[in-house]
Parts: sequence; structure tokens; C-alpha cells
Amino acid sequence: MTARNDATRFVDSDDSSVTVASLQPSRGIVRGQSVTPRTEQWSNACRRLRAELGEAVFSAWFARLDLDRIEDDTAYLSVPTNFLKTWIQSHYVDKLCSTLAAEAPEVKRCVVSLRSSGRAAAPKAPAVVEEAVAEAKPGSPRAVAQAKWEPNAKASGAGQAGAPADALSGSPLDRRLTYDNFVVGRSNQLAYAAAQRIAEAAPGTPPLYSPLYIHAAVGLGKTHLLQATAHAVTEAGRRVIYLTAERFMYGFVAALKAQTSIAFKEKLRAIDVLIIDDVQFLQGKATQTEFCHTLNALIDDGRQVIVAADRPPSDLEALDERVRSRLAGGLCVEMETLDEALRVKILENRVVAARALHPGFALTPAVTGYVARAIATNGRDLDGAVNRLMAHATLSGTAHTVETAEAAIRDLVRTREPKRVKIEDIQKLVANHYNVSRADILSSRRTAVVVRPRQIAMYLSKALTLRSLPEIGRRFGGRDHTTVLHAVRKIEALSGKEATLAEELELLKRLLQD
Repeated sequence: MTARNDATRFVDSDDSSVTVASLQPSRGIVRGQSVTPRTEQWSNACRRLRAELGEAVFSAWFARLDLDRIEDDTAYLSVPTNFLKTWIQSHYVDKLCSTLAAEAPEVKRCVVSLRSSGRAAAPKAPAVVEEAVAEAKPGSPRAVAQAKWEPNAKASGAGQAGAPADALSGSPLDRRLTYDNFVVGRSNQLAYAAAQRIAEAAPGTPPLYSPLYIHAAVGLGKTHLLQATAHAVTEAGRRVIYLTAERFMYGFVAALKAQTSIAFKEKLRAIDVLIIDDVQFLQGKATQTEFCHTLNALIDDGRQVIVAADRPPSDLEALDERVRSRLAGGLCVEMETLDEALRVKILENRVVAARALHPGFALTPAVTGYVARAIATNGRDLDGAVNRLMAHATLSGTAHTVETAEAAIRDLVRTREPKRVKIEDIQKLVANHYNVSRADILSSRRTAVVVRPRQIAMYLSKALTLRSLPEIGRRFGGRDHTTVLHAVRKIEALSGKEATLAEELELLKRLLQD
């Protein structure tokens, strides 16, 4: 009977003739090999670690740990990779030492070193050696498992189905999602500039902000921006992997099952840029812990991490607090709702792309403007509108009018729920409308040019949000609730007397709720 590849080995220095024993801590000592007090102590220590830390943790970090010898009060252990050595020293050396001391009381400290590749291993039967050589031939399962890792391999080249290498491949990239066709507007300009700065960074340049956290509602361009960045980074000669949260979970679980978790960790940490999309779907305690470790390792090593989700880090209640804290520690950027001007630009861009298939397809400015006003939800609905308009135009052979366009996209025009208005949005809009700064509104200045906008902003905060008067006062520079109440009553009274003010208030409400 032979030991498995991930078996733990022990060299007993107490014997005059060094004895090498291969261990499987869950099953004890392999038959046919000499059992010494030291091997029994190490086997018991491994069983303790497995029971206390769990199967997943033990397999990930201790399966390839060797106890070389015990001299005086020191246990000398070794591992095959520098990454494994650093991780055990940072997280488990005290636990390892105390567990081993429970079996070998003379042990006071543990030293973990890097094992040389030429170290003697336990002898194997010739039949087993021949089998191992045969498995390494091209096309064999072992050859597939040892294939070169290609992080963003396409489906056609990601490896054979069921091979362990599949667990390490990135999610496929859509060749159409590049910077060339990403439409930039006021709502996404900051996120675009941050992503492009990362893509243009020279290899080896320390990241300006890592992680870059981008959040936005569905269909506002997060995935397009992330994949465009992955394409650009790849073209610049840097190593990048783009993963959805689902793909990350699949890869980690598959690596655990295939007992290749160390290889999974090492190869994931060897890249220059890690891009994770839809992180709100990350589930499972073990997976989240591994994701947190990956973030820490890459960021501490000066690598770039980009993460996207549909909400801010503080709202990711399903994620562990450590993960949320790490994500919030970088640059957090929101891609806001598409404004009408940006929706028009997106429609024009999509029409140009559709014209490659149907050269005669075109939309008049009136039709484009109508569609941009009618569909204000997300970019995917705009894509659907162009597809419907193109189908109707090519099938009927006539150009669209506003009336025919309305009929064609009727199913995409949704009754929208009232927008959740934020006090910060009210302050920004009022400040911009009255040509003052938000800092002025929050300040203690009492000039007429500042007092009126401040009172209007307080009035709108009370009318459009569920915040209490004390809470509104705190958000306006720590003012008392009586100040807010006075402002609300004054604006209500003035709006009944001044038609101009009433119209301005209605305009501001519509802008905030659109």
C-alpha cells in the first residue's frame, strides 16, 4: 500500500538509522512502514489538528507539512512552497506548536522551513512509479491537471471537462465589451477614469488604490467596464483574471474536492490584477474566508484588486464584516442612474452597431429622444429597444415614427417605483440650482444667498425622505430640530404666496425623483 501524494511524512532522528514514514493523519500510519514513538506522536498531533480545525482547513494548510526532526526543545518542520511556509508562520505556528507539545511535551517551539525539492522521499513500489510515469503522458488525466494555467481562457481552450485545471480558469471575456464602445457620461465618468488609470498603469507600478470598488444597480455598465479593463490589462502584458463570484466559489470548492487548494491559492496570488464581479452573490463561510485571505494577500503584496457589486460595501449584509471592511478601505465609486443625455448617446452608439447588420436601419432624433425618455431603467432595456425597433423596421420596410416606436417598445416601458431620495442628493441639487456650494449650505453663514437654498433643502428633505427633524438637523451641520421645523414652515408659507418658488420646488422634486 502506498501513501497518497498529500500524505504527511516524518523523519525520526532519534533512531540511529533514519526511518521515513508516510502518514495519512485521518487513517494513521501506512502499513508496511516502521512505527516509532515519534511517528505515533506526529500522527496523533495531526489527528488533533484535523479534529479542531476541520477537514477543509487541515487539507488546505497541513496536508503537505512534514515533521523532519525534534532536537532539544525545537520541532523542525518543512513545506514545499514559500507561500505555504509564510501562511503557516503567520496564522498557525502557535496552534501547531501547542498541539505537537500535547503529544511531545519536550517541544517548546516550532520552526517551519522551505523543503528542498531534492529531499529524499519514501520509497515506492516499481509498479506505482510506472503508473505515475504513464499518467504524465500527453492527454492523460495527470497531464491535463498539470497543464499551464490560463486565467481568462475561452471555453474552447480552458481545459478538458472535469479536469482540476478548470477550477483555476477565469470567467470568459466578451470580446465586444471594450473601452472603445463604452459610452461615458456624468453618471459613470469617475468609475471609468479610475478603471482606465488602472489599465494604463505600467507593469510593476504600485496601485494607487486597491481595491477599487464599483457599485451600481443592474444594467448600468459595471460588467462592461470590468471586462473592458481586463482586456486592456491583458493587452498591456500584465497578468489578469476576471471572475464572477459564482466562478470564484466553484473554483475554490472544486480545488478542495480535488485536493489542489494550495495550487489554487498560489496561482490566484501570482497575478497582477484580480477582478471580481457580482460579489454580492458570494456565499459560504469558508469561501468568504478564502476570499478575504486572497484580498489581504494581493493588497499587501502591492497587487491590484477590482470588485463590483450592486450596492455599497456597508450594505452587503451577507458578507463577513472583515470582507466588508477590506472592500470599504479602497476607492469606492458609484455608477449612478443613466441620465437622459447619456441614454441618448448609448442609443446612438447601439444604432451605429446595428447598422453593420442592417445598413438601412436608422432612427430620427425625435424617435431617439422619445426612447431615451421612455426607458430610464438601465442599459439592457435600451439594447432591447434597439433590437425591437430594428426588427420592426426591417420586417415592415418603413422608417419609424414616434407612434410606431411607442408601439414597438411598449413592453419595455415600465411603471417605475418612486426613487429613494437621499439628503446628500438634495443638498447637491439645491446647491447646484442656486449656484452655491454644498459646504455653504452646511455652514453657519446667514447671508440671504445661502439661507434661502438651505431652507429649501431642509424643506425637501422633510418632504421627500423619512428622516426625522433631529436627523435632518444633524445632516445640515448639526443644527437643532427647531431650526429645521422653522425652515419647513417658512418655505411652505412662501410657496403658497410666490408662484415662482412653487414652480422651482416642483422642478426640484421631479429632478430628485426621476
